[in-house]
Amino acid sequence: MQKKNILISVIDGQGGGIGRQYISALTSVLPKDLPVTIRALGTNSLATSNMLKGGANDGATGENAIVLNAGRSDIVVANAILGELTPTMAQAIGASNARRILIPFDSCNTRIAMLSNGPLQAFIDQAVRMTTDYVGELL
Repeated sequence: MQKKNILISVIDGQGGGIGRQYISALTSVLPKDLPVTIRALGTNSLATSNMLKGGANDGATGENAIVLNAGRSDIVVANAILGELTPTMAQAIGASNARRILIPFDSCNTRIAMLSNGPLQAFIDQAVRMTTDYVGELL
């Protein structure tokens, strides 16, 4: 029996740096034989390109790509500031049945009660652990 392919969509804006860090860290710990696709979804082409350089399997750019893929994903990791994430994108992500993992940082004014303050890398590491744990549940 063929295993289900798990789609992990990583959404980022600006230069895609946080998405790239997350994808790079995730691909370094996921076994290569797992049926997982990591999709880079950038609010702009620079963000998508940078996340692809981090090791995403494929990518797409813009509002329609994010809206379409949010509903197809098993896991959505979102991060964008300064207005790149439109209300339509946010609504599609929020309405998705995907497991949503957010990487907050000080300048976006988002806080998650179960995490303490810390460096951005600690949040990326926690997001990678949450993702790999959930991939294990899905398989």
